Amino acid sequence: MTNRTNHLGQPIGPSVENWKVRPRPPLTVMDGRYCRLEPIDPRRHAEDLHAANLMDKTGANWTYLAYGPFSRLDDYQEWVVATCLGEDPQFFAVVDQKSSRAVGVASYLRIDEKAGVIEVGHINYSPLLQRTRAATEAMYLMMRRVFDELGYRRYEWKCDALNAPSRAAAQRLGFKFEGIFRQATIYKDRNRDTAWYSILDCEWPLLRSAFEKWLDPANFDESGRQRTMLSILTGK
Repeated sequence: MTNRTNHLGQPIGPSVENWKVRPRPPLTVMDGRYCRLEPIDPRRHAEDLHAANLMDKTGANWTYLAYGPFSRLDDYQEWVVATCLGEDPQFFAVVDQKSSRAVGVASYLRIDEKAGVIEVGHINYSPLLQRTRAATEAMYLMMRRVFDELGYRRYEWKCDALNAPSRAAAQRLGFKFEGIFRQATIYKDRNRDTAWYSILDCEWPLLRSAFEKWLDPANFDESGRQRTMLSILTGK
């Protein structure tokens, strides 16, 4: 896309022809080879999620989240009911295909159908999900829905600028860094500078191919070790 000028010679953005308001993401299952994402259900998922989260003995997973940790199942269930059942954010449980256990969560949020912009966030992967093929596939499935099924233009990732693992994950997954919003918010009685990342619809076809090559069982040897890193396939 190239910029244009108006009748006064002022620069204006490129036209977006035949644009229509996009549908909201449906609360339906996203099914993959290694995992499936199910709309979160306190009765079906909370106990598994809580047990999986307790495997994080140090509580490090909760450092950069605005809530948690939850030592008691009842407290976690109450949080799920209060926070995870609305229309925005839309929370999904990441369910391992082999065990059928919920082992992590992720959500769509800040859903803007008119502009075709959506964010992924509230990502909390338990130790059972971290560094697995399912962990990457869950992100791929959410991107595929946003771009291929719903036709959104922009997919966002935001995190605390001090959250080095999240920033590394965004880059590995193909997001492009856009900058730091200083003193963007306050959580847990501390300041947060927010790092912004995005993927655009024009970038998705190459990234989709990279994900599919990485997730292919042929990319893993007999010991389960990857033959080619995703960061190489995404050019990151």
